Amino acid sequence: MSALLGCGIVVLAGCGSMPVTGDVKAVDASQAGDSQVQVYAVPPREGAEPSEVVDGFLESMTSDDPDFRTTRQYLTKEAGRAWRPSQGTTVLAKAPNRSGPSLHDKERKNAETSYTLTGEKVAAVDEQSSYQPLAPTDYSQTLHLVRENGADGKPEWRIDIVPDGLVLGQSDFKRLYRSVNKYYFATGLTDGQSTLVADPVYVRNRTDPVTRMDTATQTVRTLLDGPTDWLRPVADSRFPTGTALQKRVTSLAPDDQNVLRVPLNEKADKAGPATCRMMAAQVLFTLRDLTSARVERVELEGGRGRLCSLNSDEAEKFASDNGSGAPDSQYFVDGDGRVLRIPGNSKGSGDPEPVTGPLGTGAVVMSAVGVARDEQSAAAVSANQQNLYVSSTVAEGELAPPVVTSKAKKAADRLSPPSWDGRGDLWVADRDPANRRLLRLAKGEGKPQEVTVPNLDGGRIEELRLSADGVRIALLLSKDGHTTLKIGRVERSGPANAPTVSVEDLRQAAPQLTDVTAISWSGRSRLVVVGKEEDGVQQVRYVQADGSTSSSGVLPGVNQVQAVAAADDELLPLMAETVGDGIVKLSPGDNWQTVLKGGTSLVYPG
Repeated sequence: MSALLGCGIVVLAGCGSMPVTGDVKAVDASQAGDSQVQVYAVPPREGAEPSEVVDGFLESMTSDDPDFRTTRQYLTKEAGRAWRPSQGTTVLAKAPNRSGPSLHDKERKNAETSYTLTGEKVAAVDEQSSYQPLAPTDYSQTLHLVRENGADGKPEWRIDIVPDGLVLGQSDFKRLYRSVNKYYFATGLTDGQSTLVADPVYVRNRTDPVTRMDTATQTVRTLLDGPTDWLRPVADSRFPTGTALQKRVTSLAPDDQNVLRVPLNEKADKAGPATCRMMAAQVLFTLRDLTSARVERVELEGGRGRLCSLNSDEAEKFASDNGSGAPDSQYFVDGDGRVLRIPGNSKGSGDPEPVTGPLGTGAVVMSAVGVARDEQSAAAVSANQQNLYVSSTVAEGELAPPVVTSKAKKAADRLSPPSWDGRGDLWVADRDPANRRLLRLAKGEGKPQEVTVPNLDGGRIEELRLSADGVRIALLLSKDGHTTLKIGRVERSGPANAPTVSVEDLRQAAPQLTDVTAISWSGRSRLVVVGKEEDGVQQVRYVQADGSTSSSGVLPGVNQVQAVAAADDELLPLMAETVGDGIVKLSPGDNWQTVLKGGTSLVYPG
């Protein structure tokens, strides 16, 4: 393989340094492998052909080369100084192909030549480390080469025109980078609430070649940079402007007491005690699942010494689900149209019982249900999908008149299943072709407010799910015979007690799936998605809120899934409604098991 003539690749399975014994094996850097595989770059050989220089440069980009010093040796001196590998990453389905002239003896005398890199672009990561999935598109980029005199005065082929950033195949990207959630506080909350929102980004799995920071330090650094552009309109940071890590900090790790000390510059000294504790909560939530030893306490240090500390129990008051008591009960509609509850437990296998109140009596036959996160009330859609009712689930009483009524002629064009956000607001879509609407009822009461959703591009909302933090909404949109998943940002403006609400900046969340049939939030920044690729079979998989595929990947197969339900607590079982097997569950480390033979619209609170 010509690429290996220009760039030696050493693969270490499960090891982070050069072995002193054993064989050295050359491989294609684009092969799939675990994150412990490490690629080492070597400089171009003397007299390397242009094709070798191009291949060596591409291979070297997949390494952990410090500051890409070896990688830059494939470039001319001027291009090597100007090239900015940290400007962004283009992710291709496979490693890039290169095509160019076949240099014969006569052509070798030319002073310049060009090669074209091609592939299928599937994602991009910007300078903020924010991931954006893309519908597969053709990628084409040109590398221009010239002859430049080396140290010994001999002319050598080098690349003089090269795009900034990295170009990686998917397998290399997944090996080199990992998804992490950094946390900021939701804006526009009432009642003095302070809720943390996950903002997913990608950082290097090991040491970053440019900054020489380990993964934890990279993550704190990007946390201090502030929210990504997509999240910034609805979230902010408590760190004072200009706050950064102290110079030469490249490693952060908790001590043997699981205490993490974070040295910040003098800008952090501006924060008062309460604000500092919120800053510490941002760090603690961001790093809690990142380091090998769980961080139990964060201590922030500023230019003048220790600022404040916060432990994990104290930080829980800032969690998006802190007011819900972490509900683990499941709810569904039985064959008689009653709303039933499966009592909360970690197994999801308690005996179902009708909820207290009119929704549990079957006075009106229901087809779908959504339960508030505090489990004090629920909303249910009638069997003909025309009316939405809201009722207490803890007190007896008569069923109140419907809060929303659809005027559509066909049941399939009427109301979607309802969903509650973490702020206690109720959401539902009216699919009436003559009057499509996304509606919100503050605290599940009062007159429904119509929520604007720009850029639907003719799509119809079939189903919706609100995140626990209340600033993101997952929408299933149908158009041209296909149903796709998009995630929007929920923006509130105007007075806090009567805000104007809109859904902005819809982005594709699972472009590889041509049809998505069911969704559910699972944790703070992940969804469970049921769908299939073009001409493929149905699959159940995890998708991150930024649209990237979770490392958990595809879940064990289960037949004909119609709906899924997941909890904010990822240790609770995933539930699914199937054709034939009824309601089934998937506990961590287990296989699917049948829970109930009958029932529809299974949900966790939310």
